[in-house]
Amino acid sequence: MTDGYRRPGWFTVRVLNSLTRWLGTASTLEVVRRQTGVLQRVPVNVLELTGDRYLVSMRGQTHWVRNLRAAGRCTLQRRGRRRAYLAVEVSGEQRSHVIAAYRGRWQVRRFFDGMPDPADHPVFRLDPVD
Repeated sequence: MTDGYRRPGWFTVRVLNSLTRWLGTASTLEVVRRQTGVLQRVPVNVLELTGDRYLVSMRGQTHWVRNLRAAGRCTLQRRGRRRAYLAVEVSGEQRSHVIAAYRGRWQVRRFFDGMPDPADHPVFRLDPVD
């Protein structure tokens, strides 16, 4: 049984996330925090699948997930480019299909082994705001 959230360790938060953003190896999700209104920035892997973009939370019900649900929109930044999106949470068979593609793209097995139910991993389709 899980609590629905796998908290990252100190090294990930303080070193790895900063290094990932600085190197540009991942996109940076920017979303307004639901309680403070302050901008949250976190590195994410964006999955491109059949012409759509998706965010998958490999750590479960994270703060960025809860913030994105509340805000309904976000910005992604990568290598100096920024783009705004509306976030639409997906479920059921579509979520399972996206998670399978995500697992095939990145080495994230340990996160999904610890929380094997696809329902434990929120998935958002990102629709560009023109």
